[in-house]
Amino acid sequence: MDDLTQHAQALFGVDIPATTLAMFKQYAHELTTWNTHTNLTAITEPQAVAIRHFLDSLSLLPLLKADTPQKVIDVGTGAGFPGLVLAIIAPHLQVTLLEATGKKIKFLDHVISTLGLKNATTLHARAEDAGQMPNQRGKHDVVVARAVARLPALLEYMLPLAKIGGMCIAMKGITAQDEVNDSVRALKILGGDLDKIHTVTLPTVEEAHYLVVIKKIGKTPVDYPRKPGIPTKKPIS
Repeated sequence: MDDLTQHAQALFGVDIPATTLAMFKQYAHELTTWNTHTNLTAITEPQAVAIRHFLDSLSLLPLLKADTPQKVIDVGTGAGFPGLVLAIIAPHLQVTLLEATGKKIKFLDHVISTLGLKNATTLHARAEDAGQMPNQRGKHDVVVARAVARLPALLEYMLPLAKIGGMCIAMKGITAQDEVNDSVRALKILGGDLDKIHTVTLPTVEEAHYLVVIKKIGKTPVDYPRKPGIPTKKPIS
């Protein structure tokens, strides 16, 4: 876990103070402990947690405005990646952790309480429902997601939550470009525009990761997101 500090600085220019590193260590401990009775992650070895969960999540930080208060929502956050990691490293961010599974919400609430985080809250809901909530729809500067769905469906989860002028960041693997190619119509309908695809290389991880950055340039029609389950069964194409 101590290598996390060196890697974060070398790769992303992110400084991790000792007090923050201690929070990451506590987070990792809680993750491992809870994972014995609650299915949170298949990655439990300490170095793998540090690289594949924490460092991977930190790769988003250079894309966010430094020290500028922003509202961030993590769609399908699971065990808190990347949203809870961003809340720990960047206290100026107000982070909402959106998750549909109750057991994972309990874990997230436990970690937030244990670490004393004042800038992270949970939202127990499906993305399709959250996107139609008046207090969530169009309210966020940044919408992030990792390992949730292919991009044509994922955009229907993410873009309704973003403010016009805000952005969505989808964390993707080797299929990133193909998914972008399949999302042309979804972007047009939902009010999004491709900004850039950033390549992320992590130590000890052979495959490259990609950050697909989407700008919110127009209002999402009120019909989107559609009812739960529809975006993945019938993605916009």
